[in-house]
Amino acid sequence: MVAAPELISPKSSRVSAARRLAKRNFRGKERLFLAEGPQAVREAAAHGALAEMFTTVEAAERYADIVAEARAADARVHLADEDVIADISTTVTPQGLVGVCRFLDTPFEEILAARPKLVAVLAHVRDPGNAGTVLRCADAAGAEAVVLTDASVDLYNPKAVRASVGSLFHLPVAVGVPVEEAVARLKQTGVRVLAADGAGDDDLDDELDKGTMGTPTAWVFGNEAWGLPEETRALADAVVRVPIHGKAESLNLATAAAVCLYASARAQRAPGGCRR
Repeated sequence: MVAAPELISPKSSRVSAARRLAKRNFRGKERLFLAEGPQAVREAAAHGALAEMFTTVEAAERYADIVAEARAADARVHLADEDVIADISTTVTPQGLVGVCRFLDTPFEEILAARPKLVAVLAHVRDPGNAGTVLRCADAAGAEAVVLTDASVDLYNPKAVRASVGSLFHLPVAVGVPVEEAVARLKQTGVRVLAADGAGDDDLDDELDKGTMGTPTAWVFGNEAWGLPEETRALADAVVRVPIHGKAESLNLATAAAVCLYASARAQRAPGGCRR
């Protein structure tokens, strides 16, 4: 069963409104963003964020379960031809499904009140692909929250949404928090703050060997090109580097973030860790 008896017109106001969400100022004004592809749209529907969906006939038949979930979530479902989907989409090869989703960022106060044990703080991260991938890593490592500082990329940038592969809908994310405030407030709640930096004085292996990684922890990650500025590193309890045992010059941001977050997750679940 197809999503609607007629194709939506390319000139429809709904199509025009969705197309405008590719721009940050319109996303902020409407508090809506685009999620593309079956995985992202399914997650949006499952977590109550899906407001509207555009789908081709073929995609509606292939992903009939997603169409049913969208309708069950009271999202408007529009059947569209491939040209309309391509017009709305921000990808080179659209997958036939585009969702219009409600903003879902969480107030920083709520994150603090939940007493998180593992948090990723993105400070000065400007690349949306990196931001989305770190969010995905944080989700996989079992972090309770992600914080994007006011100097970081827009959480709802289409590239960031795609790179998160649905993880955007899984865990609380606070946006626009000054890094100084984020670090100070996390410390006040008993969270140890570690800055990840390739030039750090402390080695991640040494931190693990010392048994200092099992406490509630927030990792601060910086811009891949130039790392964290000195004033941000100075805010942390320690500046930690991921050891390079081979000949590689460095690790990219997402890889380093995955290593750091999983190191904390493992230590927190070990005997004596805060999750035990």
